[in-house]
Amino acid sequence: MSAGRQVARDVRGTGGRRREDGRGGQDVGLTSFLDIYTEHFGLKERPFSLVPDPDFLFWSKQHRRAYSMLEYGLLTRSPITLITGEVGAGKTTLLLQLLRSLGKDVAVGMIANAHSGDRGELIRWVLQALSQKIAPGASYVDMFHQFQDYLIAEYAAGRRVILVFDEAQNLSRESLEELRMFTNINTNKDELLQLILVGQPELLDTIRRPDLTQFAQRVSASFHIPAMEAATVKAYIAHRLHVAGAQMMLFDDRACALIHEVTTGVPRLVNQLCDLAMVYTFTDGRKRITEATVRQILDDGVFFAGATMAARKADQ
Repeated sequence: MSAGRQVARDVRGTGGRRREDGRGGQDVGLTSFLDIYTEHFGLKERPFSLVPDPDFLFWSKQHRRAYSMLEYGLLTRSPITLITGEVGAGKTTLLLQLLRSLGKDVAVGMIANAHSGDRGELIRWVLQALSQKIAPGASYVDMFHQFQDYLIAEYAAGRRVILVFDEAQNLSRESLEELRMFTNINTNKDELLQLILVGQPELLDTIRRPDLTQFAQRVSASFHIPAMEAATVKAYIAHRLHVAGAQMMLFDDRACALIHEVTTGVPRLVNQLCDLAMVYTFTDGRKRITEATVRQILDDGVFFAGATMAARKADQ
């Protein structure tokens, strides 16, 4: 039985219940499976979880520059700070790192899954993100005055307000223009509001439209996070293993090179493929991840994201 079929039997066969694991008759549930997985490699936790976690943040050269732009935008009171990158490039992880570093003199409203809507919906999202109660039947004008009063009150209390829009590529041209109008609340040297927009590359295409020139002129800090190079992917894998408690590099050089080739250096995809490789290696009873293991995953079609990327390249 191949590693892929064995893993499928191990994971799917549990159905969230306990089962015979085939290794001496011990009953193991899904949670115990992951415990054994980490214990097998001498780890304290999974190194390649897909959930953004600032504790695992890898400071590549490009991620340092992106974070520096975020800090620069805050320190210089930039009206709009813009960070872009492909899906899974690590944008949200950087954002979470920034947010947990802020002091009590900053009020943050986080719109985690921005999407298009009219200006009434937008101002409603903003007020809700700032934990402001909205009166039933409130009109746009009512909500905008409430928002403006909130900003003035926070400024008087010595706090500044930052609105963060994640997945901002989903915002329409009209929504972006409305956000620009929000920054008009700032007067002279008094910066009551700052905006941080984080999104995929198409956000840049939208902002570069001629009819959004005024919005683009408000962007004082901006950075695009590119995919990682091969050497950076290897260092990234080693870093996450170290944070998870590994005493040595578990992936050989050829495995790292193939992982970079297949994922094109996108961190989230690297995490997916590395996690699968460790599960396969664990199932085989080995402790070193090789190129052959990664190729087996690809042959089995388990790495769905990789198959999707290959299909896209074939269509181009």
